[in-house]
Amino acid sequence: MLKRELDIFFATLMFYTRIPVPYRTGHTDEILNKTTRYFTLVGIIVGAIGGLTFWSLNLFLPENLAVILSMVATILVTGAFHEDGFADTCDGFGGGYTKEKVLEIMKDSRIGTYGATGLLMMLLTKFYSLSSIPVAVIPLILISGHAFSRFWPVCMLYIQSYVRPVGQSKAKPVGHKASGCSFWVAAFFGLAPLLLLPIVSIIYIFVICLIVFMAFSSYTKRRIGGYTGDVLGAIQQLCEVSFYLGYLIYIHFSL
Repeated sequence: MLKRELDIFFATLMFYTRIPVPYRTGHTDEILNKTTRYFTLVGIIVGAIGGLTFWSLNLFLPENLAVILSMVATILVTGAFHEDGFADTCDGFGGGYTKEKVLEIMKDSRIGTYGATGLLMMLLTKFYSLSSIPVAVIPLILISGHAFSRFWPVCMLYIQSYVRPVGQSKAKPVGHKASGCSFWVAAFFGLAPLLLLPIVSIIYIFVICLIVFMAFSSYTKRRIGGYTGDVLGAIQQLCEVSFYLGYLIYIHFSL
């Protein structure tokens, strides 16, 4: 039982990050289809790497530079996996008028004007949001933000349908709903880090992320009838930046 869960965890780590895993880790379709359960735990790890990077560099570098380099660290450790999905989603929805055209554009590995513009705006918003948060809290924000933002793609898996034929998926594990147990494991690791933050701030963050999730989920349902792997990456990015904005709104009203 423990070995099986470790195999699933390491498969999740292998699939969603560039972190080395034991070479004997199994990656059968059965294991890959269960990686959903540890997606948010991987978010904790990625956020911790970003938080540690910020904390250590801020000891001798300006805060803004430490923020940028912490963002670079999280991008490097994930291989820009979710940023790529967000850019592809911007290109698809921006340049496609029919479901078929949207899916065709999203499958193209090249980045277009919509994708480049959207990604630039997303990264700038993250940077200015994090730079506006008190220094002492940024590591906690990165840990909880990366974990919580990965909970929402898991929710989309359970409320919408995968729109591509499974064989055409760029990321096969995201095309399948896992068991209810996997959902609650993902929910635990996604929600638990919120306890690091003030209770009132959690309300702001949750409400804003929920609004963004429902709006984007409704939009994708109307445009293409469900989700793709790129759409899941996009909702993670949108909810991550919404997390930071939600905390800033909490700070504004708590002053």
